[in-house]
Amino acid sequence: MNILALDLGTTTGWAIKHLDSSIVSGVMSFKPGRFEGRGMCFLRFQQWLEEMNKTVSGIGMLYFEEVRRHLGTDAAHIYGGFLAQLTAWCEYKQIPYSGVGVGTIKKFITGKGNASKEEVIEAIRKLGHNTRDHNEADALALLYFTINKWKN
Repeated sequence: MNILALDLGTTTGWAIKHLDSSIVSGVMSFKPGRFEGRGMCFLRFQQWLEEMNKTVSGIGMLYFEEVRRHLGTDAAHIYGGFLAQLTAWCEYKQIPYSGVGVGTIKKFITGKGNASKEEVIEAIRKLGHNTRDHNEADALALLYFTINKWKN
């Protein structure tokens, strides 16, 4: 099955494992334009999910990085909005989804639950991925965690 892993945010990191086991990843920005309302980022996110689902001929399972602590109120609100859009979309499409805690992902990929962004990026680069930023690295780390989970 196609597995999609997401690091949710205005700049969302994503990684997908295709049916043939190939892995593709990237970063998508949903930042609203200067003259747009804040809701536009959520509408773009939902449209992107639809496009991703069509592009891969169906997402079989979706995982997201479950963030429990945010650096500020705006970050918490933005994350909550993306999470609401994501889970509602998955429910509508009948796609199973699950959140995985940040510390769990970091411990899996680096051996340390409190690893820095740079340590996660380095661990992902050792696996052969040239990530654009920490968002993409986080999504890849989550994807590798889920692949390992399903193997065992």
